[in-house]
Amino acid sequence: MACIEARGLRKHYGATVALDGVDLKVEEGRILGLIGPNGAGKTTALKAMLGLTAYDGQLRVLGRDPWIERHRLMHEVCFIADVAVLPRWMRVWQALDYVAGVHPRFDRAKAEGFLARTTIKHGSRIRELSKGMVTQLHLALVMAIDAKLLVLDEPTLGLDILFRKQFYDSLLNDYFDHSRTILVTTHQVEEIEHVLTDLMFIDRGRIVLGCSMEDFESRYTEVTVLPQQLAAARAFRPIYEREVLGRTILLFDGVDRGQLATLGDARTPGIADLFVAVMNLQPGRTQGAAP
Repeated sequence: MACIEARGLRKHYGATVALDGVDLKVEEGRILGLIGPNGAGKTTALKAMLGLTAYDGQLRVLGRDPWIERHRLMHEVCFIADVAVLPRWMRVWQALDYVAGVHPRFDRAKAEGFLARTTIKHGSRIRELSKGMVTQLHLALVMAIDAKLLVLDEPTLGLDILFRKQFYDSLLNDYFDHSRTILVTTHQVEEIEHVLTDLMFIDRGRIVLGCSMEDFESRYTEVTVLPQQLAAARAFRPIYEREVLGRTILLFDGVDRGQLATLGDARTPGIADLFVAVMNLQPGRTQGAAP
């Protein structure tokens, strides 16, 4: 069953096209990474899915029209955009009280269990917590809600590497159970590679790549070759190449890895490397687009 399904999804802000006929389908129990450069349409897509902006085209989230049925949909959806949304004057116990009062699916005992693993004190005000601790609090509140869909928009932005790793480890070990669906956008793509089941690239309002991580690993190959092997490698028509310390790294789509391994060091590329390659294949793009 599809958790999210869009057909011809469009959104304009005056003359600016934010979403340009997006088609996508996210099955239940998947973790999708939606990756794109700034201004690609990621946040607009999330706002449409959460019923925060009107749109043209067809969109269903958990079987509902998010613009018309947002109130009912929010009983089954959680959203983390940035930890700054938590009121800084509030104490930790007040945040627990508030979520318990407004969300019928909040399990306070579960939230207390998550917080017990941290150094966060119930009497502390949110303004007294570090950004990493605020993220832990936010995640504890969200993970204690029995939601079918969790939407994360740059959830670890500004956190140090330790807290980022803890965030995704907690997400996998304490929240995801293969019945929930998670949609995450981030610029720190290397840190979510081990988390994702599916990958989608968006550029200038259009989906330019969509695949499962299984397809990603079997379809794409990156090869590092010495100068004397470069001509032979180029004969296999790489989609992208770059120079590193006197060697050329080429990226291939759909070429047998065994054949490529005879030319150099063959491996599965990182998501960031594939992203740069795909972005540079888009008309009008300059070299070196970054996620």
